[in-house]
Amino acid sequence: MMSKSEIKIEQIDGGVTAAKGYKAAGVAAGIKYTGRNDMAMIYSDSDAVVAAAFTSNAVKAAPVLYDMKIVKDSPYVKAVVVNSGIANAATGRPGMSICEDTAKAAAKALGIPEESVLVGSTGVIGEQLPIDRMVAGIDDLAGRLSPSREAAADAESAIMTTDTVPKEVAVRVNIGGTVVTIGGMSKGSGMIHPNMCTMLAYICTDCDISKEMLDKAVKSDIPDTFNMITVDGDTSTNDTYIVMANGLARNPKIVSEGDDYDAFLAALHYVDEYLARHMAKDGEGATALFEAMVVNADTRENAKKLARSVVGSSLCKAAIYGHDSNFGRFLCAIGYSGVSFDPDKVSIGYRSRAGSVTVFDSGLKADYSEEEATKILSEDEITVVIDMNAGDQTATAWGCDLSYDYVKINADYRS
Repeated sequence: MMSKSEIKIEQIDGGVTAAKGYKAAGVAAGIKYTGRNDMAMIYSDSDAVVAAAFTSNAVKAAPVLYDMKIVKDSPYVKAVVVNSGIANAATGRPGMSICEDTAKAAAKALGIPEESVLVGSTGVIGEQLPIDRMVAGIDDLAGRLSPSREAAADAESAIMTTDTVPKEVAVRVNIGGTVVTIGGMSKGSGMIHPNMCTMLAYICTDCDISKEMLDKAVKSDIPDTFNMITVDGDTSTNDTYIVMANGLARNPKIVSEGDDYDAFLAALHYVDEYLARHMAKDGEGATALFEAMVVNADTRENAKKLARSVVGSSLCKAAIYGHDSNFGRFLCAIGYSGVSFDPDKVSIGYRSRAGSVTVFDSGLKADYSEEEATKILSEDEITVVIDMNAGDQTATAWGCDLSYDYVKINADYRS
């Protein structure tokens, strides 16, 4: 079996059009916004197998329910149509009809089967989508499809809502002597919490892989990437993560576990973690990425629970915003995580570009400089390292600080 160190992953400039056979477009369709892109399309020249993950919220938006059926029943997909501004959630049967009509319009415009079209929406809950504008937008998108880097960026810009920066990434990896590319884009800034976080993410690869193995890879990686981020503790109705694989790299087809599968999974993990981290860093009103790394825990599951508890704590997030070395808040967060441990074995430290410092050591406050700690906590990417001294298991979770602007953004979201 290939070790992780043997797998060489190269990050390149790109998004959803980086892999062979993919085109994209973004247009201003006037769905809710004016003067900005709000509809995107991704298209694969070749039939693509698909795997996905969706929101764990009991209230699922119409596009989530629609896509769940397509992913389960359709042997392949060719296109994705996404809008921002209106979520098409809590819209009843009319909302499902919009999904069906959107897929029909895309199928007609592209000359492909209706069941090969996925749909996605993000934005305000409870409003109905204007189907006339959707159809006009689809026709415009179909005419603008391009494999260019700019087209990928246009598609990404169209799915952003309160995001302040685009989130795109692409990588190359050698699989069976063949170069395989994976490119992706995502959006997400608020209503983000583990258990399929609040987001839309679309990953396109030219890897030749079976639907079963692609599904296995997705189910293996989501728990350690997108389900390890949180911004505000709210799980959305529209969470959607889609991976398309069209096989145009012509690598030996991956149909079972082994070195080729391990290489693909490592590259997919790179893409997923990159997008997840950047979503957490771009949390609404955030000024810093807040990473919690739990080391030497007794079990992997406990390590994950501890890390998520820390990044999900409002008090911990506020301490990061204030650059305040209040380690008691981090102790408190692991204390109510539901994990049993010996507090006298725990150590806590901070790490950033400005250096590192231990502030709590084996159950006691460490001898450290408050000024040094504040300097470390003043960077835009901060890691709180929590050593449980109870085993050899590690987990990392990502979040962001909690600022005044978070309240302002969400108080004024609909207006």
